[in-house]
Amino acid sequence: MHWVPSLMRLLAPWPLPILRGLGWVLGHVLFALARSRRHVVRVNLRLCFPQRTAWQRWQMARRHFVFVTQSLLDRAWLWHGSEALLRRRLTVQGDLSPLQGPDPVVLLAPHFVGLDAGGMVLSVLHEVPVASIYTRQRNAALDEWVRQGRNRSGKAHLYFRHQGIKQIVTGLRAGDKLYLLPDMDFGREDSVFVPFYGVQAATLPSLSRFARLGRARVLTAATRMTPSGYGLEVGPLWPDFPSEDALADTARMNRELQALIDTMPEQYYWVHKRFKTRPEGEPGVY
Repeated sequence: MHWVPSLMRLLAPWPLPILRGLGWVLGHVLFALARSRRHVVRVNLRLCFPQRTAWQRWQMARRHFVFVTQSLLDRAWLWHGSEALLRRRLTVQGDLSPLQGPDPVVLLAPHFVGLDAGGMVLSVLHEVPVASIYTRQRNAALDEWVRQGRNRSGKAHLYFRHQGIKQIVTGLRAGDKLYLLPDMDFGREDSVFVPFYGVQAATLPSLSRFARLGRARVLTAATRMTPSGYGLEVGPLWPDFPSEDALADTARMNRELQALIDTMPEQYYWVHKRFKTRPEGEPGVY
């Protein structure tokens, strides 16, 4: 994988329509060849969108593979393109003032394909010193490239997941703006089961926990892929959050997440086994 950074640097100056066209072709190829991952996507869509026909879900899955592949190629210009290029291709909607003051904020940043572009909007274009939780890549060269890309502004702070939450809470109390991605299945430990599209899903209650322990406000930061690049959509601060009930807070998080997904369902990260961990006694779904 040591060749990936070099390839991406070569792709960075390509016109966006050509790069996206390449992603369209490769996305269809992967959809045809990656049978196990295609199965995961189709199971997720069947569980979350039972009201759609099998053919509609098949089309959604195929478009999803295209979006994922295009977003991977877009890391070329996101991490190696000029700042002027980023300013032409990245936009933001919403009120950024909560992120520009001294108070701690947790941004619920769901796993849409454009999540890295959203980080670039904040850290590079608006100089918000964003913090995030990082899981090391297995390949050392790839890990170095990802970390350098996500911190190309020099303003990002990467907390390593294995080091625990104490450092994150300390950072929040000092005013961190935490770009949090808690919407995946991280296993049974520390998770609670709450509905996600009507299906019980193992979910970390970290949004509620960090907001409470870090004395932070919460808002959503969802990034949408567009024909011209990406648009970050920053929501308003959530009222009455966190509550005294972490389970209710986590269920609310999933409801907010669903509302965002419904606006761009093919761009959510369905290739992840979101329902891998099942409640006691329930069979696996994959």
